[in-house]
Amino acid sequence: MGARTTPAPLVALTVAAAAAVALRRTLLRWGASPEEVAASLPGDEILPDAGVVATRASDVAAPPEEVWPWLAQLGQGRGGFYTYDALENLAGCDIHSAETVVAAWQDVAVGDQVRLAPELGLDVADVRAGEHLVLHGGVAPGTASPPYDFTWAFVLRPDGDGGTRLVVRERYRTAHHWVRPLLEAVSLVSFVMTERMLRGIRERAERGTVRP
Repeated sequence: MGARTTPAPLVALTVAAAAAVALRRTLLRWGASPEEVAASLPGDEILPDAGVVATRASDVAAPPEEVWPWLAQLGQGRGGFYTYDALENLAGCDIHSAETVVAAWQDVAVGDQVRLAPELGLDVADVRAGEHLVLHGGVAPGTASPPYDFTWAFVLRPDGDGGTRLVVRERYRTAHHWVRPLLEAVSLVSFVMTERMLRGIRERAERGTVRP
């Protein structure tokens, strides 16, 4: 008898599953070094048992003090998120990403709210000007019990050559198993938006802080 062969559909399914796992890993760690992925960052302690964690990063050819003003003014009704405004506004977010640093938007303190949309916001949980900004909140407009808890940390580190390493970490936690597929979908969308945000911040910081 000849050797038994694995059915082609099973082989294809196995390859597809392996590719999906590899892609997920890449998207959750886009641009980040292994050391950055493993490092403890501000805000990690808020959700230590997070089920999904994404760490993404980018180099910026500008010092942290030139990058920070763009982070300080994040938010709907403020500087926006430097992503795809048209897509966000299709969902009613009313986002308009700023091209200048606005002095009135530079003060940010623990307890402030950074809005994602007119009726949806995250609380500032930790902030150190020039170093990090951590946002926290359940994400679900108009519900008493949001399906997941979430932290969003922006961390600036000098790179030693006059530039900045910008690291963004998202942590998601839920007590409901049925929410896990939702988290996976959200983390995929967040990759698209975060990648554009990192580029948007980099482009603005590298051309110099423009003030009105």
